[in-house]
Amino acid sequence: MNRLLLPPLLLLLRAGRRQAAAAVRGYRDRARFSSAAQGPDMDEILRRTVEACEKPALAALHEEQTREFVRFYRGLSAEQRPGFLSRLTAECGVEHGRVSELCGRLAEARGEGPLLQAEQRLRSCLTPRYSVLISRICGLEDGVKFIVDLRADVLRCLETKAADCPHIREMEGTLKKLLSNWFSIGFLKLERITWQSSCDLLEKISQYEAVHPVRSWTDIKRRVGPYRRCYVFTHSAMPGEPLVVLHVALTDDISKNVQIIVGRDPSPEIAEDVNKITTAIFYSISSTQPGLHQVHLGNYLIKRVVKELQGEFPHMKQFSSLSPIPGFTKWLAGIISDQMKEGTTNRILTQAESKEIQEIVGVPVLETLKRLLITNEWMKTEKLVQVLELPLMRLCAWYLYGEKRRGAALNAVAHFHLQNGAVMWRLNWLANTSPRGISSSSGIMVNYRYFLEDTNYNSVQYLKTRHIEASEQILSLVAQFQKTSKL
Repeated sequence: MNRLLLPPLLLLLRAGRRQAAAAVRGYRDRARFSSAAQGPDMDEILRRTVEACEKPALAALHEEQTREFVRFYRGLSAEQRPGFLSRLTAECGVEHGRVSELCGRLAEARGEGPLLQAEQRLRSCLTPRYSVLISRICGLEDGVKFIVDLRADVLRCLETKAADCPHIREMEGTLKKLLSNWFSIGFLKLERITWQSSCDLLEKISQYEAVHPVRSWTDIKRRVGPYRRCYVFTHSAMPGEPLVVLHVALTDDISKNVQIIVGRDPSPEIAEDVNKITTAIFYSISSTQPGLHQVHLGNYLIKRVVKELQGEFPHMKQFSSLSPIPGFTKWLAGIISDQMKEGTTNRILTQAESKEIQEIVGVPVLETLKRLLITNEWMKTEKLVQVLELPLMRLCAWYLYGEKRRGAALNAVAHFHLQNGAVMWRLNWLANTSPRGISSSSGIMVNYRYFLEDTNYNSVQYLKTRHIEASEQILSLVAQFQKTSKL
């Protein structure tokens, strides 16, 4: 600890009375200086912000005031930010009284000129006043990054209900619209990451990896080495900051096991044999900025990478993902809980399956099975693993194909690839036997295959009618589920 910051009592124990008295005076002086250096409080910041937003012409002249706002907000704790955002959006949002007044004038307007003028005034009034502040912040160095992080805070407020109010939701919509425009495909730069890329960028990619955690520098070297590709989107307003990261394995067939891809092979020192590369496997895609949630970057990244790979490997014909199925085990545990409450035991398992499982785990079957799935203990019994393969694959196929939210696929990863035009192609048993893979999806992974000549049609069909293009394997498992289950 810095000696200058030690409380006077500790100094008293270390020094004589005269030195301690001097230390106390110095401590008080530093405390007064520290208090003054903290700058204005929340009320003062909000007052200045409201005043500046009401006089945008003057506000543009005061860059330091904008910097002060940014410094103040960054200095707030996570607990303080929801309250501050609530006040900011309420005191500096849309003036609803003024909107009502202008609506009346619009209704009374006669003639094209007065009508257009009234519409313009109403349109301007419907723009939240803090939009002026946002524009000023974007003019600062790292200002765009601040706005991205600000939206992340707003989303967190809504998710945790820390400040769930109409004003906060209005700000979320405003920021999302702005960021969607700022981060449109024309402003993004595609960059391939190699072992020669900057250490800072390689470290960030390692830290941001959300699907298959990077274990070491050797691991990241392997993931950007031979038979592997790593691509990122960057933005000129956020230099050195990857926005979305895509990892690709170059193979001779469509992979069904991720351990082969992220395991020890291939060696980062071997040379690629181009003749062995016919397939691209997208095995990890990670969005790095929570503030860009629902700003669709990954969709464009896959399309750009496909073109990049076709240029490098003209003979490459197969493009597919090897995707996790987050939420499957949790969903299944919920289904089992519902069955237990209803007192039924034969709505997700056939009688033969239920009997086989009972012989291994005893009774009650559903309660024990739920516990084994949640704790991953089922993987320790080889016979149980064999018995559970068909029912879990059947249930997983239904989870991906049949479970919906507002008509779209419930699973977010499935929705992402389907709206890109991919085909739900193959479920793979024990494709990810890491603790994370077992906990999340009972070890099952899925290939979403991109048939390039059909992706546009598939995408339109899914977005318009929510039709899911699926392979015979998937449809067969779904049919088995519908025959044996009564959910």
